Amino acid sequence: MATMADTDAVILVGGRGTRLRPLTVNTPKPMLPTAGYPFLQHLLARIKAAGIEHVVLSTSYRAEVFEQYFGDGSDFGLDIEYVVEEEALGTGGGIRNVYPRLRHNTVMVFNGDVLAGTDLAALLRTHHQKNADVTMHLVHVTDPRAYGCVPTDEEGRVLDFLEKTEDPPTDQINAGCYLFRRELIKEAIPAGRAVSVEREVFPQLLANGHRVIGHADTSYWRDMGRPDDFIHGSSDLVRGIAYSPLLAGRTGESLVDDTAGVREGVILFGGTVVGRGTEIGAGCRIDSSVIFDGVTIEPGAKIDNSIIASGARIGANARISHCVIGEGANIGARCELQGGMRVWPGVAIPDNGVRFSSDA
Repeated sequence: MATMADTDAVILVGGRGTRLRPLTVNTPKPMLPTAGYPFLQHLLARIKAAGIEHVVLSTSYRAEVFEQYFGDGSDFGLDIEYVVEEEALGTGGGIRNVYPRLRHNTVMVFNGDVLAGTDLAALLRTHHQKNADVTMHLVHVTDPRAYGCVPTDEEGRVLDFLEKTEDPPTDQINAGCYLFRRELIKEAIPAGRAVSVEREVFPQLLANGHRVIGHADTSYWRDMGRPDDFIHGSSDLVRGIAYSPLLAGRTGESLVDDTAGVREGVILFGGTVVGRGTEIGAGCRIDSSVIFDGVTIEPGAKIDNSIIASGARIGANARISHCVIGEGANIGARCELQGGMRVWPGVAIPDNGVRFSSDA
């Protein structure tokens, strides 16, 4: 049976991250600071801890940012290669596009948008013990109506791929992590065009009688595509609810970079993160928020469930709730922003400005 060292990891990180704009105007979503590190670094640390050595990143939007940061992977204990999509190929097309770089007969594919706690070794065991062509990670959720469902039989064989329905027959959903027999990627996924693995490839594999197995568990799982999920995911990492090898022994109510300046009377809780060189004035209260590098927060500000991007300035006694503040934005003193507002990079809102749920 193949080991983790005999398995390729493929990570799909080509998306534009439109649901997280304006944070993704200049930065690809998997590189956004999350619990003190680029989000992708947490996944790579889990892959390394599981024993996988070779990683192929399928990139597209701002592809150069990934290689500039991770290089050949040697600094992270990995061997990383990059394949750039010249045009969007979808999940299936992205997997097919990296085929020439694969080295092993077993390929583990990850969605770069997902924060998960999957036992990767258990997933690999299921794949080999069930002699699967494809093994899908499935998670049990409390309300499957919001997702497509994947029913399985007693052996774990996938029976169908169902769209969202008000009366789902199972609580198992597709968690976006797959194991492929390498040659099946070449055989089953057309090259050179956009392909959806969920809507096109998997249903066709079932129709052709291939062994598609579901590995279902109740592990941590969150799609990080929206601001509220991004905030919750980062908070869960900081508090140890979601596991990352990068934070082992360092979890708690907040994570503050050593270079940040936090003045007296500041309260940080709810898994709040404070980035490099950020300055927080006296008496601030920050709950369940992600504060990027080089932010200035003046005394008395209150921030909750928000993301403050690099270089932004938050004025004294401002109130910011459930908002996204873009790079270099300047929020004046005593401003009140709430209700999902997104402030774009470089925008200035004057003192005493009051805004609610529209873009600025």
